This record gives sequence, C-alpha cells and structure tokens, in this order.
Amino acid sequence: MNIFFLGGLGSLLLLGVPVAFALALLAIAGMYFFNGGTFAFAQVPIISYKSLDDFSLTSLPMYVLMSQILLVSGVGRDLYEMASRWFRHFPGGLAIATLFCCAIFAAISGSSVATAVTVGSVALPEMVKRGYNKRYVLGLLAAGGTLGILIPPSVPMIIYGSVTGESIGKLFVAGIVPGIILTIVFMIFASYQTRHIRETPATWKERMEATKTAIWGLLLPIIVIGGIYSGIFTPTEAAAVGVVVSLAISAFVYRNLNLKNIKTIIFSTVKTNAMILMIIVGAMLLGYIMTILQIPQTITNYATEQDISPWIIFILINIALLILGMFLETISILVITLPILYPIVVALGFDPIWFAIIMVINMELALISPPVGLNLFVLKGIDRTNTIGEIVKGVIPYAVIMVLFIVLLSIFPEIATFLIDKVE
Repeated sequence: MNIFFLGGLGSLLLLGVPVAFALALLAIAGMYFFNGGTFAFAQVPIISYKSLDDFSLTSLPMYVLMSQILLVSGVGRDLYEMASRWFRHFPGGLAIATLFCCAIFAAISGSSVATAVTVGSVALPEMVKRGYNKRYVLGLLAAGGTLGILIPPSVPMIIYGSVTGESIGKLFVAGIVPGIILTIVFMIFASYQTRHIRETPATWKERMEATKTAIWGLLLPIIVIGGIYSGIFTPTEAAAVGVVVSLAISAFVYRNLNLKNIKTIIFSTVKTNAMILMIIVGAMLLGYIMTILQIPQTITNYATEQDISPWIIFILINIALLILGMFLETISILVITLPILYPIVVALGFDPIWFAIIMVINMELALISPPVGLNLFVLKGIDRTNTIGEIVKGVIPYAVIMVLFIVLLSIFPEIATFLIDKVE
C-alpha cells in the first residue's frame, strides 16, 4: 500500500498535475480501492469542509493579506535605505544592510517570496552598481529571503500548528532566537565575503532621518510579535491587528492605496490563499485514507521498534526532507509529511516545538534548492540576465550554513525552546 501511494503521487507529479489535485486524486483512488468503493466518496466533501474548519487557519489568509499590502506600500524601500545608512560603514556594509532588511521584512510579512521580491528588487541593482559581485549578491538575497518563514509570523508555522495541534503562539516564539542567530551568522559571512568593499559612513543626522521615515515598518513586527509574546492578543488576533496597521500605513503614511493597488492586493491574496488551502484539503483527504489503512501507525511502530538510535532516524528524516525540497514547494512538503513524521518524532521523545524549527529550516533549504527552489526563480524574475546556475553557486555557502545550524540546534535544542514556556 505504501508503494501504491508513493508511486501514485510521484507519477502524478511527474505528469505535471498540480500538487493539490495530485493529492486529492490519489486519496479518492485510495477510497475507491481500499475503503468501500464509491460509497466512500461521501466522505470527500465532509473531510474537505472539516480540514478548513479550523480556527488556527483563520490567521493564514490575514498574514498573506498583510504581506501583499506591504509588498506594494513602499515599506521595503525605506527599510533598506535605513539599514544601508546604519551599516554601510562596516566592511561589506550593504550586504549586512540587505540581510538586516530581509530579517525585518520577514518579521513583517511571514513570507519568503514576499521578502525576496521586496528586498531583492531594491538591493540587487543598488549593490551591483556599487561594485558587489553579482553572484554573492544573488546568494545572500536568496538566503536572506528564506528568513521570511523562520522569523515569525511564519506561514509554514501556521500550517504546522494546524496539522499537529501545537500552539501557533509557541511556534512563533520558538522561531525568534533561531531567526536572529541565523541572521547574524549570515551577516558575518556576507561581510567577510564582501570585506573588500567599504562605503562612506552616513552621518548621524542621515541615520536619524532614515529611521524616522522607516519607523512604521519597524513598529509593525514589534506590535505583532510583542502582542503575542506579552499575551495581549493571540496569533490570530495579531494577524488581524497586522492587517489593520498595514492598511493604515499604506493609506495614510505612504498614500498609495489606490484602486489599482487594491486590485493587485486582492487578486494576489486570493490566488496565494486558494493555492495553500487547496493543498491542505488534498493533503487531508490523503491523510484520511492513510489513517484508515493505518499507514502512519505502521511507519511509526516500525521506526520506534528498530534497535537503532533515535538520532539516526532523525538524520534520515532530515535527508528525506532535503530530497523532497528539491522537487516540491514548502507547503506541499509540510502537509504531505507531517501526518507521518509528527507521530514518529513524538514517539521517539523529541520536542515537537523544537522539531518544528528544524523542519522550517529544512523548508528554507527547499526554497533555495534546485530545480524548483522558489527563491531562485524569484531572483531570476527580478533580473532576467541572471541564470539559475549563477544563483545556485552564490547560495551554496548559505545552504551549508543552514545545515550546520540544524546540527547546532540538534546539539542545543534550548536555542529554540527556552522562550516557549512564557507563552500560553
């Protein structure tokens, strides 16, 4: 049966069937052959409805909407200008500023693609013009964009919480320290890589002026994450607050919330949310028939009964996620693998919140892994003179850093977990 599902899914994906429909078709075929023929089809609308009737998913469309509002507002440009004035006196200062801007926008948008598009469209031409090696710039932008799903709010963390039942608030808080550490390590490496370039330092007056202009972009993550951490509001309420604040910033500070931009925001939000939610429905349908056939339980029992170290299984899980990341995008990997991996991780005694951070970093790797890494194509779209091969060469050192960071988190899981007890 395992071969039936794996072979069927692989065949449908190779034929170019969209992931959501591939999952649903495979689930329906499984219902027909293994669960009572056509009578089982009555479960399809029931499961589809129940898979989306989840309060924790309410925040998902709002965070996507917030990122789309900020994408057209101009916040990214002001954040980049502020960061460049504060960091350009360091060796490779614009590289540091770009990664700092990626981290801040990640804390605003929760989207890797939005981060890569917003910061990349501003930083790429500016850095190349100032003499930075284009390959280095492409690498740090692709890697910096991935911070969008590690630094909260994070769409993959919402998916993880929805599928597993873990607290989204705790997941968000668990991502703060790893996100900051990974950003700093990226900054140190990027500065070393571009150490031969030095800029004229900005004056304190220039720094203050830029900070004043970008203050709204800086306040938004403080409002969202600070509100969750302090208990003022839940992650779902934080999403609603974020949407209202971002709308106010776009309408009254940047004054660019015109009819054309509203149309762009609505269409992009609907398209993104429809894609994510359809994948969730397909995965839940497949999860239903897999549960009926006790496939997750069988795999969990097999994994836990083996006379090998749990860490060996953990390493194999990471290798499997790395391979999947080369061919599938983030949401698909999460909804396909979590029903199987989560019970195994819990049964082996690993902390599920800690594992969420490990999994998100693996998803970061997926975003920069050829042949289908989304951030690679985002950067190619920003400047079509780039080649995927050129971007991959630039991003390899950052991928190595991420792998080493997974090792560090495995040795010191407290990096991800020491704050979560403060959140209900």
